[in-house]
Amino acid sequence: MATIQIQRSQARTPASVIAGIIAVSVVASLFICWLVYVHKPTEVGNSAFNFLPGLNAVLNACSAVALVVGFKFIRSGRIDKHRNAMFGAFLFSSAFLVSYLATYFLYGETHLPIAHSGLLWYTYAIVLFATHIPLAILALPMILITFFLSLTGRFPEHKKIARWTFPIWLYVSVSGVFVYFIQAVVHK
Repeated sequence: MATIQIQRSQARTPASVIAGIIAVSVVASLFICWLVYVHKPTEVGNSAFNFLPGLNAVLNACSAVALVVGFKFIRSGRIDKHRNAMFGAFLFSSAFLVSYLATYFLYGETHLPIAHSGLLWYTYAIVLFATHIPLAILALPMILITFFLSLTGRFPEHKKIARWTFPIWLYVSVSGVFVYFIQAVVHK
């Protein structure tokens, strides 16, 4: 078993796999862009799905917690617990993505009913448009590549990219919760 793991960790990562992950990520990002900015919402009135934005925030928060827990586990050498926490973060983020897509399919883009000036607006705009969205687009292929490297036993490569994936994924999860709270407070 040890020789199989050594052979896997020394195996070269196929460029076609990385290219495939990046291609899928580009297509997914383009679909989300279309869904948010082009697609006409199907449900604009009251709906039984008004809970989705809050669910999105909860799933993002759970992902952030799982990421921090996973980070603590790997720092203490508890690899099995790290793996479980990271799978949890991946599951929470995947559930978030499904809920996010449903939200935008039903309701479309959220428009804050405030003037586009002042500290609140600029903070919201910088977090959402200048950091959260670009980093979320970048995070998707990084997360998938990081998982691929781990699942195929390429741990040296996994460790190298995970150093970048972790803070970006964590920031996207936490800033998603921040954006939700700004939207929820301003709408009420």
